[in-house]
Amino acid sequence: MTDWLDEINWNSDGLVPAIAQDHQSGRVLMMAWMNREALALTAAEGRAIYWSRSRNKLWRKGEESGHVQKLHELRLDCDADVVILHVEQLGGIACHTGRESCFYRVFENGAWRTVDPVLKDPHAIYHTGHSHE
Repeated sequence: MTDWLDEINWNSDGLVPAIAQDHQSGRVLMMAWMNREALALTAAEGRAIYWSRSRNKLWRKGEESGHVQKLHELRLDCDADVVILHVEQLGGIACHTGRESCFYRVFENGAWRTVDPVLKDPHAIYHTGHSHE
């Protein structure tokens, strides 16, 4: 039997883009990267675990902020090169800026406009300074 992880088309760095989406509203919360270990652990633990390219290590979403993403469903696209995680975002904040979603800017009239409020001051979330969580 083929390992389900072998069905994924990993990029040349051994990563796959992972989109976190609210399991109820459908809102896209964030995009991050996963390696084989991160994806396997996400499925096993039922929570989002990503690969931090900047820190070169596993990143358990919420390990510092407390804003854990509880996994409800995992999906793979038709080309097997992108995964979507349908999650419950504990605390209602996915973005390191203290917003619900990392996609809080809208392009209007040739410029990016911030449309979503900060729900919690990032300095109150991250005690050691933000390093993309």
